[in-house]
Amino acid sequence: MTDSLQNMSIPEHIALILDGNGRWAKKRGLPRSIGHKEGCVTVEKTVELAARMGIKYLTVYGFSTENWKRSADEVGALMKLFRYYMVRLLKIASANNVRVRMIGERNRFDQDIIDGINRLEEETKGNTGLTFVIAVNYGGRDEITRAVKRLAGDCAVGNQRADLITEQLLESYLDTAGMPDPDLLIRTSGELRLSNYLLWQLAYTEIYVTDCLWPDFNRQELEKAIIAYNKRDRRYGSVK
Repeated sequence: MTDSLQNMSIPEHIALILDGNGRWAKKRGLPRSIGHKEGCVTVEKTVELAARMGIKYLTVYGFSTENWKRSADEVGALMKLFRYYMVRLLKIASANNVRVRMIGERNRFDQDIIDGINRLEEETKGNTGLTFVIAVNYGGRDEITRAVKRLAGDCAVGNQRADLITEQLLESYLDTAGMPDPDLLIRTSGELRLSNYLLWQLAYTEIYVTDCLWPDFNRQELEKAIIAYNKRDRRYGSVK
């Protein structure tokens, strides 16, 4: 940890919206696919950095339910990149004691990608350091809808009672069950919206927005976000 973070509280769980890959490429006269590739390199570096800093959970918005609306060429390029970086991620996870977890509806992907996701989770489940969570084919409304359907199904067969439903019970049906809510959300490229990301989980999360485009995100940018987080008057109910 650098001197700038000495005596500061490191968030247990940081969520990231990785925005600006396309704009980064456009500024350089490059195809959008190159921006996405550079963005993946930045993800690798950020995972290693977060692991060294002692962050417990790092959740990134990898591919949203709305991303399927992009051109077929761009979606195809993203899927190709995803296949490649799943192999890379396994090596990075092993080298840094990182556990990988995927959230979202994975069944829409081709079978080889589903198999790759399952392998990542299975082969890293024993790691005890950072938990790296990737939201793929993920949307906050979709997650809540799927959770409610499963809970309603359990109520219908008598496994749950509708009159005993609590926030805690519904949370146990979410993709993020068993994980703490994010303490800090970082969004790059200056956009001021949640983009259907972790809508339930971000209820009390501090939000930090930087104009930095995602491929340019680095240690200094992460440290600035953590410093800003430490300046907030964090209150959750009666607990500061």
